[in-house]
Amino acid sequence: MGTVKQLKILLPIAVLLLGIAAVWRLLVYQPAMPTQTRISEPPLVSTLTVMPETVRLDVQTQGVVRPRTEIDLVPEVSGKIIFVHPELNAGGFFAKNELLIAIEPRDYDYAVTEAQARIAEAQRLLIAEQAQAVQARNEWKTLGEGQPTPLAMREPQLAEARTKLQAAEADLAKARLKRSRCELRAPFAGRVKEKLSGLGQFVQPGEKLARLYATDIAEIRLPIAMDELAFIDLPLGKPKREQTAATLPTLSLTAQLAGRTATWEGRIVRTEGVVDEANGQLYAIAQVSEPYAQYAGQTPLLVGLFVQAAIHGHTYQNVFVLPPTAINSDQEVWLVDAQQQLHKQKVAILRQETQRILVVGGLKAGDQIVTSGLQVPIMGMHVRLDGATEKMQAASPNTVNHDPS
Repeated sequence: MGTVKQLKILLPIAVLLLGIAAVWRLLVYQPAMPTQTRISEPPLVSTLTVMPETVRLDVQTQGVVRPRTEIDLVPEVSGKIIFVHPELNAGGFFAKNELLIAIEPRDYDYAVTEAQARIAEAQRLLIAEQAQAVQARNEWKTLGEGQPTPLAMREPQLAEARTKLQAAEADLAKARLKRSRCELRAPFAGRVKEKLSGLGQFVQPGEKLARLYATDIAEIRLPIAMDELAFIDLPLGKPKREQTAATLPTLSLTAQLAGRTATWEGRIVRTEGVVDEANGQLYAIAQVSEPYAQYAGQTPLLVGLFVQAAIHGHTYQNVFVLPPTAINSDQEVWLVDAQQQLHKQKVAILRQETQRILVVGGLKAGDQIVTSGLQVPIMGMHVRLDGATEKMQAASPNTVNHDPS
């Protein structure tokens, strides 16, 4: 029994010792792992091969279409409206000198007749005075002695008769003028913005009957930032007599109308001459001729329409167009040379926009500019080029750019 008990105690101990010995042998005699040296690859970057371009810099702005001429239609005489033009409603068209509203004229016709009667009376009195003056001169020659007085020659009476005739003629002219004012005619060709009167209404002088605007020219008031003035030739401080159409900037207008993009061409004709203190901007006035003409499928330029405007600016040669990601805050770019090493280059920026940056100095044709892929660039660092990017750039044409935004 004692031997069996000893075996039960010693056997587990022996197994444990054998396991420890086996593990020790594996640790001591395991084959050495080969040492691997990790080789880091140069970073992969996207590049742009730049070529000089000819670029026209347009100034982008916006505004609301307004008529150049807008007036209130008001009567100069009182009376009842007896005629209203069928187009005298909001949106209606009318021609120049077309009768829009007529006021009851009978009272003014009577006034004309009365004035004509007064003229006839004044003419009769003048003829009578002239006859008496002739008679007085003849009598003085026969009976009088010395120099006759003006009163004896009836000169004051004759002058009074002439003056009364002139006054009567003036009354007739005034009566006819008032009679003519019973007809309210359009001073220009245009449209009705608002109607404020109706048939049978009694109106007083100065009362608003309608709001009219001309359709010959539309105007748009356009705000322009001060730093954009360098790219366009605005008529600043120049009188209109010194301006010609060739010297005034042209512009293109666009707007969404009837489910499509409509365009119009116009011209800057003047500036307001003062800078807005609230926003530091200068306002230019653009004009579009015949905004409602529908020749060649032209869409009417409606009053009140909000439009985007591109004022055509100066054209620049040898401009390099870069994406914003290519230039850092110090106005520097990273170039990749033939050995695919990085070099830093300072550039001169002509204009910085949302989608692009225009560079006029510091680059030459064929330079490869890093556009993305660098976290911490270092002078002389080796890089790998993104082949897909290079192919895309190589296929891009070098054309004149007319859309700076």
